Amino acid sequence: MNLNLFIMNAGHHEAAWRHPDTEPHSITDIRYFQRLAQTAEQAKFDSLFLADGLAINKNIKHGAFVGLEPFTLLSALAAVTERIGLIGTVSTTYNEPFHVARKFASLDHISNGRAGWNIVTSGSEFEANNFNKDTHLAHSKRYTRAREFLQVTTSLWDSWEDDAIIIDRASGAFADNGKVHEINHVGDEFKVRGPLNTPRSPQGYPVLVQAGSSEDGKEFAAQYAEAIFTAQQTLAEAQKFYADVKSRLAKYGRHPEQLKILPGICPIIGRTESEAIEKEQELNELTVPEYGLNQLSTMLKMDLFNYPLDGPLPELPGVDEINGNKSRYQLVADLAKRDNLTIRQLIHRLAGGRGHRTFAGTAIQVADQLEEWFTQGGSDGFNVMPPYLPGGLEEFAQHVIPELQRRGLFRTEYAGRTLRDHFGLPRPVNSFSIRSSSTFKEVIV
Repeated sequence: MNLNLFIMNAGHHEAAWRHPDTEPHSITDIRYFQRLAQTAEQAKFDSLFLADGLAINKNIKHGAFVGLEPFTLLSALAAVTERIGLIGTVSTTYNEPFHVARKFASLDHISNGRAGWNIVTSGSEFEANNFNKDTHLAHSKRYTRAREFLQVTTSLWDSWEDDAIIIDRASGAFADNGKVHEINHVGDEFKVRGPLNTPRSPQGYPVLVQAGSSEDGKEFAAQYAEAIFTAQQTLAEAQKFYADVKSRLAKYGRHPEQLKILPGICPIIGRTESEAIEKEQELNELTVPEYGLNQLSTMLKMDLFNYPLDGPLPELPGVDEINGNKSRYQLVADLAKRDNLTIRQLIHRLAGGRGHRTFAGTAIQVADQLEEWFTQGGSDGFNVMPPYLPGGLEEFAQHVIPELQRRGLFRTEYAGRTLRDHFGLPRPVNSFSIRSSSTFKEVIV
């Protein structure tokens, strides 16, 4: 199975920063993140992943979910690691393709082929307000823009053929002009001449990752993504999602193994099951109701502050009325209804993973859960979300990974050097090289 480490400051539980074994004072200290990355690499994780948003939660008083910009941080992590993949989140809604293409090409060069791009369309009105906009783009419009954005970035990565740099000192030729191409893209959203001013990188393209699970998101993933981070609460839900997304690839000429589906798991690990449950309860007791209510109100697009914490959710609007993260909205609404949760109980259920599955148990029980989902058609691996750091990562690395290795479910050594190697993905063929080859063959004929 593939295992990605999702690093979130002091940990994924919303109250992790209050836990005595975490380091909230270090969330802008590069040495802290370097230690985490090195621990993950020693455990042979495929990759580590940084989420990112372009606005802070208005209830920052009670939350430690702020941090460093992904390209800057991942470049520093590349310098102290050798094999582990480095995946950063970048929005297609509030960026330009040329900037993003250049930064990812640079990161791929710096890391010798370990870069990955988590492609998001942004889901917050707060982000819109930071980019000269009064309102957020409509959901479908964001995905339309994302498709064209990706077409431009991939063309820019291809604008240098692999053998464009010749470095002929005698003749004074650094590059072959015929192998550096303008892309001359003119579309509804973007007009970009090119070429990129960074040569083609070791992987050709960074590994393309996507995290949306709405209808638009699943179709986008089927067409473009090579890995998808998703959230499901039950094996049945995971199997349904897995089969659905994999079945969509054929229409785009793709095979199921070309897309890795990695559900999130927030594992709370104890020496015994009761100890793990106690750990979860201790973390939940550290939550601040005001913060949880704000998070839930934002997620459900409804002010819940006037409803009793120990009462049920009020009637919610339909998912079609939501212009934010539609898939996460539906997951939370279904979870509350299926398990008949009060608002307080729902806050606690979401505190560890914001909709991703939280599981408390021993290392063997966690490994059992991962094995079941992996072998029963629910996933190709997992996006591991430690509830608190560094301890949650160390427990997973020291106890769960050896158990998975003992069962033959996870590597004991890296077989390759690039992120594409780890995921078993091919290196994209340069589109301009294909055209040149086709033209040459036509001339020969």
